[in-house]
Amino acid sequence: MRFELLFLGKTRETYLAAGIEDYAKRLRRYTATDIKILKEKKPQKGEPENILIERESEVLLQRAQGTFLVCLDRTGRQLDSLELAAQVERWEMQGQKKITFIIGGHLGLSPAVLSRADLVFSLSRLTLTHEMSRLLLVEQLYRACTIKAGEKYHK
Repeated sequence: MRFELLFLGKTRETYLAAGIEDYAKRLRRYTATDIKILKEKKPQKGEPENILIERESEVLLQRAQGTFLVCLDRTGRQLDSLELAAQVERWEMQGQKKITFIIGGHLGLSPAVLSRADLVFSLSRLTLTHEMSRLLLVEQLYRACTIKAGEKYHK
């Protein structure tokens, strides 16, 4: 099984980018993991935010075709770390080849992307920046893999 993480735009905060890279490196010991940074769309003059979100969504949906799609959104189902580990194990048992995780940009994800998702989940009831969400997602995927492996990282 392979994880693909699609992010809109670069992670600007260097400490977050370093954390993402650190946990991605750790995660790759358990499963192939690709992080793809997609170019954010620039708003056109006078363009409403919902149109910008739709344009960004088209790019995300094109990249996620034919994969099991997991979107992170504040309206999604909350999983604890053990539940996420169990979900990862179910994906493996089902023979899922590629799981694509999408975190939208600062405006979030369009209804079109959310409706296409096989799973929508939330990292927290708290409001998080999309850049912090990236780090938390990669850490939680790493944690899920260590739980599955019976390792001591999760206490």
